[in-house]
Amino acid sequence: MTASTTRRTAAARSRIAAVGAIAVAGALLLTGCGDQTQDNGSGSTDAASAAAAPLADKLPQAIRDKGVIKVGSDIAYAPVEFKDDSGKTVGIDPDLAAAMGKQLGVTFEFENGTFDTLLGGLRSDRYDIAMSAMTDTKDRQEGVDSETGKKVGEGVDFVDYFTAGVSIYTKKGDDQGIKTWSDLCGKKLVVQRGTVSHDLAKAEAKKCPKGETITIEAFDNDQQAQTRLRAGGADAGSSDFPVAAYAVKTSGGGNDFQLVGEQVDAAPYGIAVAKGDTELRDALRAALEAIIENGEYQKVLEKWGVTEGAVEEATINGGK
Repeated sequence: MTASTTRRTAAARSRIAAVGAIAVAGALLLTGCGDQTQDNGSGSTDAASAAAAPLADKLPQAIRDKGVIKVGSDIAYAPVEFKDDSGKTVGIDPDLAAAMGKQLGVTFEFENGTFDTLLGGLRSDRYDIAMSAMTDTKDRQEGVDSETGKKVGEGVDFVDYFTAGVSIYTKKGDDQGIKTWSDLCGKKLVVQRGTVSHDLAKAEAKKCPKGETITIEAFDNDQQAQTRLRAGGADAGSSDFPVAAYAVKTSGGGNDFQLVGEQVDAAPYGIAVAKGDTELRDALRAALEAIIENGEYQKVLEKWGVTEGAVEEATINGGK
């Protein structure tokens, strides 16, 4: 979800560990048969493990021992992360995480939480990382509340993996003359709490003529905001462009919403890692670089129709 100060929202789940598991199992089987010397056995296993997870040694030992990276995420933000009809967590982030997990030899386990609590959960060690369409901003890097300008925490580091802007959408066929953010003055807008859309709305409301401010209704997740707009309880909604575009395409078979105006404030999505956890941060960056180079990254974005948000390289703290 896009950023603070200037924005929040605009990038993974799963497909690949089977090949690695088969390779490791095959190696173990071979070392259990025939002429077994200690050198031959460990060599075969090590070679298979390295081939299956070439970047495993970059991870902190504690995570390697667990074999799991706990991910805090707001799993109600299609197509970035959401539950499918069977209840499985799917989307851009889970698919990217699965591809990175293959490189690192671990499983990324997504745990659901409201967006505005994810960084707190990271600071309290409930999660190892936060991956939830979170816009990388200087305020988040420095632990500053974007509205008050006050220090509220230690801040985080980001591994940037996607780029997205913020969009406005309305009920289909009823744009109420809304084309830009200034057109929202005197209107009611629904957003997800703590997102860049929320920040932009609050900033824009301060610019409105007296008596024509923006009435902002903020929800725990974007699906609740969409439901409110669909029911006629607001004039417009705002979220990251991939999310708004997906809602327009899928809600009511494409008959509920329409995009209005252009997306604004394009900025990077980042995987948030606690300050000081540089070994994990750098391992994630290496894994992202690897899947960009081997083509898995592009395949995930093509699957979800969001290739316009692709990055060419993994960067750390690229947000402004």
